[in-house]
Amino acid sequence: MRIAGLIQDSIVDGPGLRFVVFTQGCQKRCEGCHNSGTWCLDEGTEMTVGEIIKDMLENPLTNGLTLSGGEPFLQAADCVKIASAAREKGLNVWAYTGYTFEELLIRAQSDHSTKELLSLTDVLIDGPFILAQRALSLKWRGSKNQRAIDTQKSIAAGKAIELADS
Repeated sequence: MRIAGLIQDSIVDGPGLRFVVFTQGCQKRCEGCHNSGTWCLDEGTEMTVGEIIKDMLENPLTNGLTLSGGEPFLQAADCVKIASAAREKGLNVWAYTGYTFEELLIRAQSDHSTKELLSLTDVLIDGPFILAQRALSLKWRGSKNQRAIDTQKSIAAGKAIELADS
C-alpha cells in the first residue's frame, strides 16, 4: 500500500485518540488542499497492510481509525483490510473522501472494495474541499459543502444522513 504518512494519537481527525492513515494519491487536486503532498500516485512510502495494522494496534488508548489522504477510496481494497482489523478491535472507523456519498454509492455498484469500505465506515466526511467555501468553524470539515455522514444509516436509507451534531 502506498501511504503519505501515519499519525498516532490524532485528536483533529475525528473524536477521541485516533490512528490516522494518510493514503497517497488523489485525482481531485482541490485548490487550497492542506494535503497537496498526497496527490501524486507514485510518491509516498510503500508499507504492507500488516505493518500498518501492527502500528495501529500498538497503542491501547487508540479508540478510532481515520482513513484520509490523498483519497482512501483509490486504495479501497487495502483500506478494507485495515478497517476490518480496526473493527475487530472495537475501534470506530472514519473516512475522508473527495467523492460525495452519492458518487461512492454508484461506484460501489461495480467496485466491491468501495462497497465493503463503506460498510465498514461509521462516519464519512464527503465531498471535495472548496476553497471559496472554507469555514474554520466547521466540526471535522474544511468547507461548507462537505458533510459528516452517518454511513450506516445512510446505506440503509439509500441517501445521505448527516450526523446530528456536526
